Amino acid sequence: MKHLIILGCILITTTAFSQNFTTDIAAAKTAYSSGKLEDTHFALQQAMQEIDIIIGKEVLALLPGKMDTCAANIKSDEVTNNVGYMGSTIHRSYGQHDQVDLSIIGNSPLIQTLNTILNTPMLGGMSTNGNSKIIKVQGYKGQLKRDDNSNGQTDYTIEIPLGSSLITFTAKNTTDTQITTWANTLPLQQIAKLLQ
Repeated sequence: MKHLIILGCILITTTAFSQNFTTDIAAAKTAYSSGKLEDTHFALQQAMQEIDIIIGKEVLALLPGKMDTCAANIKSDEVTNNVGYMGSTIHRSYGQHDQVDLSIIGNSPLIQTLNTILNTPMLGGMSTNGNSKIIKVQGYKGQLKRDDNSNGQTDYTIEIPLGSSLITFTAKNTTDTQITTWANTLPLQQIAKLLQ
């Protein structure tokens, strides 16, 4: 019942919701009134998927339009639902050949493992080697990984947990300093608020 009230409030305060959300909420109310709890649950799951998509689009609107000289490939932006009604995946790339890639996965199964590595000194020390180290980006702990690929280029990835979401930020043929500078242009606090 609490979910119905919260979803109703969101519906009233936001005009960006699609017709599917309104239809799903109406179906949930009808099913609940008829005592069909399984149908109510399904309709609420559908409505939550719509909310995840809308939040994902709001996150994309917050992201910078450029990373240094690499323009955002806005036509390739994606927000998709994760399997099993568990959040969404938000994706944006930058540059002609996707030189910089950003993915935000809601309810990521990797969060618990990464948080354990980041917050347990002994494990963090064991995972820090020549190809991986723990860093901070705007006050958020993350893991920086280096990948020396077969064509002689060095790629870097930063993984930052935000609540139950995982930000994965990858840059091809760059330096650790450059990717960290680019990661610091992301509005992490605003993204974290939207993803709560």
